[in-house]
Amino acid sequence: MKPYITVITLGVDDLERSVTFYRDGLGLPTKGIIGREFEHGAVAFFDLHKGLKLAIWPRKSIAHDTNIVQTAPCPTGITIGHNVASKEEVDSVMEQAKKAGATIIKNAQDTFWGGYAGYFQDYDQHIWEIVWNPQMQLVDTEET
Repeated sequence: MKPYITVITLGVDDLERSVTFYRDGLGLPTKGIIGREFEHGAVAFFDLHKGLKLAIWPRKSIAHDTNIVQTAPCPTGITIGHNVASKEEVDSVMEQAKKAGATIIKNAQDTFWGGYAGYFQDYDQHIWEIVWNPQMQLVDTEET
């Protein structure tokens, strides 16, 4: 398998609410909900950077498609890391998420490894880490 991820799909309980959170609250670009004409097909895609999209799809549709019984969400099963260019940008994104309705689960602070990070949860308990890593050089996503 080649290490090339193209879509990260998050299961959500309320697709409309989650679109509003990610589109209007966090400012992620999307064409909105598509696939409503299909049973279990309604989904929304958000452009992250060239070659990578975030999808949100109802958890009941994921359960149907995979033939797995839907269970309660498990927030510690995965985190999504969003790296930024400075401590100030971490604070800015955390504030943006809070205004969008996210729950701040750990305020941004210096980390034991020399960075700066905080955590928030979206409406469906997905954990996002907003992090500045002084050893990580970010690629300009406009050019990639």
